[in-house]
Amino acid sequence: MRPQAFIFDLDGVLTDTAHYHFLAWKELATELGYHFDIKMNEKLKGVSRTRSFEIILEENNATGNHTEEEKEILANKKNDIYVELIKQIKEEDILPGIIELLDGAKEMSIPCAVASASKNAFTVLERLGIKDKFSYIADAKLIKNAKPHPEVFLDCAKYLNVDATQCVGFEDAEAGIEAIHAAGMCSVGINVVSDKIKPMLPLKSTSEIVLQEILDMYNEWKA
Repeated sequence: MRPQAFIFDLDGVLTDTAHYHFLAWKELATELGYHFDIKMNEKLKGVSRTRSFEIILEENNATGNHTEEEKEILANKKNDIYVELIKQIKEEDILPGIIELLDGAKEMSIPCAVASASKNAFTVLERLGIKDKFSYIADAKLIKNAKPHPEVFLDCAKYLNVDATQCVGFEDAEAGIEAIHAAGMCSVGINVVSDKIKPMLPLKSTSEIVLQEILDMYNEWKA
């Protein structure tokens, strides 16, 4: 018995764009006179752009400072900053162990998909040179419900024409692991720090990924 699909988050799993997100939010927050630091940035992992801005406002006791229209405009301004920053991304920025995992999955005819909240997923994957390794990349613009809702993972499974309960999801955030479990999938967590929920296979980094361990974990879970 083997998984019918591997479904990956992007940021923190395939590559680490968290620093670029941090720099973009920091620039916007500073311009607006809001505090923003690394600790606050951790709360934005796996969260949509607009909700991320709302969290920054909440942390600054500034929830009522902007209309919904203003929040959308400012969140998009952050994205413009981010898009400029990620032009620096290159193939060397793929996280350790990922290429080997994707190649191993291909050899076993296990299709791979990307379930990311990022509207820039296509651009990032192209710059990394691995876009063609995925059978499907979810379009974040068409996903109505952000993680921890399972919609984006279910969307990937549906496109690949596989049962969600026969998939393995890879995430680096608490909200992402919640979404994977809500979809009925088996989970691999990359440096997930949470007292609320635990991935079925917790790893400290992608360098610890071993395909056979994932297959063994999946078989034990399905037994």
